[in-house]
Amino acid sequence: MRIEEIQSTTKKQRIATHTHIKGLGLDVNGTAIPMAAGFVGQVGARQASGLVVDMIRQKKMAGRALLFAGPPSTGKTALALGIAQELGSKVPFCPMVGSEVYSTEVKKTEVLMEHFRRAIGLRIKENKEVYEGEVTELSPEEAESTTGGYGKSISHVIIGLKTVKGTKQLKLDPTIYDALIKEKAFTIYLQYGLLFFFVAVGDVIYIEANSGAVKRVGRCDAFATEFDLEAEEYVPIPKGEVHKKKEVVQDVTLHDLDSANARPQGGQDILSLMGQMMKPRKTEVTDKLRQEINKVVNRYIDEGVAELVPGVLFIDEVHMLDIECFSYLNRALESSLAPIVIFATNRGICNVRGTDMTSPHGIPVDLLDRLVIIRTETYGPTEMIQILAIRAQVEELEIDEESLAYLGEIGQRASLRHSIQLLSPASIVAKTNGRDKICKADIEEVSSLYLDAKTSAKLLQEQQERYIT
Repeated sequence: MRIEEIQSTTKKQRIATHTHIKGLGLDVNGTAIPMAAGFVGQVGARQASGLVVDMIRQKKMAGRALLFAGPPSTGKTALALGIAQELGSKVPFCPMVGSEVYSTEVKKTEVLMEHFRRAIGLRIKENKEVYEGEVTELSPEEAESTTGGYGKSISHVIIGLKTVKGTKQLKLDPTIYDALIKEKAFTIYLQYGLLFFFVAVGDVIYIEANSGAVKRVGRCDAFATEFDLEAEEYVPIPKGEVHKKKEVVQDVTLHDLDSANARPQGGQDILSLMGQMMKPRKTEVTDKLRQEINKVVNRYIDEGVAELVPGVLFIDEVHMLDIECFSYLNRALESSLAPIVIFATNRGICNVRGTDMTSPHGIPVDLLDRLVIIRTETYGPTEMIQILAIRAQVEELEIDEESLAYLGEIGQRASLRHSIQLLSPASIVAKTNGRDKICKADIEEVSSLYLDAKTSAKLLQEQQERYIT
């Protein structure tokens, strides 16, 4: 008898720096739980962030700005991600770094406006006549090409849809079949947000009767026992008839509308086709187009067809912006269509980039007046050990108490980030030595191999004559 081990088909999540953050860790009264949702400490900052989340939900925070200020490795980015987790996936969250605005192709202010528009959602609700169900059949019918030659073209496609109440077979136009087979092709019109995904038998979809637009809802839960790695969501088989009227809710951002309406539609001539094949340069969206889109959006909101969903724009390392960007932010925050803006910086009193003027956090005073500032505090030894224990659990590493205490000492001496970075190499050293659990000797070995920033700077000062200056 031959027995072989095979690799599991279970999805594995990539472990990132803030994978362990699941929210802000607050109780029902908004009080921070000492250790919850991946957070340890920072009680005041978390409670202040919780109030911000409540204001965002009540739509009382739009056009306002928040600043997380504190030393490095004190959880500023984690707090912003915690706010995003609390708000949920339906509220747009757009992260960026201050240095992203410096582009050779696009103006700095255009990059900022683009991210502003990414952080503003639009929820469109429409009653539409649709065909909805689980795909049971997908058969393209071929015919001789009308343009001549030896090739064949798709004349129509037969698709079978099944619901709890019955089944229907539809004969679709070949243009709808093109939408069915396009893998993750993204098309948004000014009136509708339409998302085309690769569709296969077993998927739940709906097809709009008027426009022929196809929306993939997910994979039918009857296939949930399969190890289908590509299925991002299992959904029940639709109830009712295949042909029905349905309220369709689509979430898009203002940037999606900008991009779709700014993109020129090429012709069928050879030059247009070649231009579409070439990689397009990043182009700016004109203010005139944005104003026209804003008019349509405001009309939809007044008519009750759409609802504005102000999201969160998170700008990390905000001190990297220059005086032009800061003056532009002053105006952008006063706009009627503005998201909630969260800044983060680890700088003290320093120069505002592009000037000789010094200011707290490298931000001009007139913009600081608009901000609500939340301070983050340096972690103590006990808090560092608790954070290291959480990271070890997330990375599925076994480590004893003595090693955690020693890593906490390294974190106090060097930095929390450095001590976290020693976990993975220490686990490899432990496995090399035939152990599953990390011990203090493993930490000491990797600590001697990898220097932290402070030790490296000290060595540079002591051995300055050996280096080129």
